[in-house]
Amino acid sequence: MKALVARPGGLGGVLLAGPAVRAVATRAGRVTMLCGPRGAPAARLLPHVDDVVVCDDAVLSGTPPDQDTDADGVIRRLRQDSYDVALVLAPGRRSPLPAARLLRTARVRRIGAGPDRDDGLLDVHHQRLPGRHEAEAALDAAAAMGFGLRTGDDGRLRVRPVPDTAGLTGNGPYVVVHPGAGDPERAWAAERCAETVALLCDAGHRVVVTGAPDETALTRRAAGDTAVDLGGRTSPRSLAGVLRAADALVTCSTGPAHLAAAVGTPVVSLSAPPGPSQCPVAPYRVPTVLLGGRGRPAPHEVLRAVRRLLQRDA
Repeated sequence: MKALVARPGGLGGVLLAGPAVRAVATRAGRVTMLCGPRGAPAARLLPHVDDVVVCDDAVLSGTPPDQDTDADGVIRRLRQDSYDVALVLAPGRRSPLPAARLLRTARVRRIGAGPDRDDGLLDVHHQRLPGRHEAEAALDAAAAMGFGLRTGDDGRLRVRPVPDTAGLTGNGPYVVVHPGAGDPERAWAAERCAETVALLCDAGHRVVVTGAPDETALTRRAAGDTAVDLGGRTSPRSLAGVLRAADALVTCSTGPAHLAAAVGTPVVSLSAPPGPSQCPVAPYRVPTVLLGGRGRPAPHEVLRAVRRLLQRDA
């Protein structure tokens, strides 16, 4: 059986689809991930993903594209590959129907998704249960199509083996601070982040600051003279290695937060409203403190949250 899993969104959203991908792989001989360009690096990190097809997120989510898209080219490729089954995992409450429509045009034989009215496009329509985490909702949708996890698979987020990154971080324990975010409104204020990094260092923590290539000014300001600045120096795979060896991650970006969860690292998350650690967008099944505040937490709050996580992990 050749299967396809479609999941619009960025790095974090695609990582949340990982357990559902593993469920599909229990019965499928080959699994392809269909996702947008921002999510493709995450798809290549997921176990049991054999191939990645990149399609503009606007096409998959039904929003107006910012530029010309090659939807016809994607449809031709999917037709040529001839898939038996597809699972559409729409983020949050967004509709899976645009992606399902593309897959139906590509002549995928059996399509399942949820939640939404199906307009006759879906062979399996699963209604999302209230209060379910995104990763759990994806597993529920896979189960509705007859795909379940292997015995012994605990359903946590996972990635393929990651590299040793001691050459980047140096030796010894450290806390990672990732101040940037895909949404500039969620990014950590540079001055407040720098104050927090300095406070963490003063408290005896070694700090490693990470960020994308376009965030080097922010990471340089945050790191100052006391932290290791890796801004622009990590790929998603090497960032996973940096996070795996960390004591904790402090971030306002969901992508690194879910990547940390996939390698088992505790998270202080500034991207979700304070509340239960199992809210739908929280880092999944790792020790987590949700501070919220859209990049404006007081430095002492962050230090207290890191200490709480390290005490819990001791």
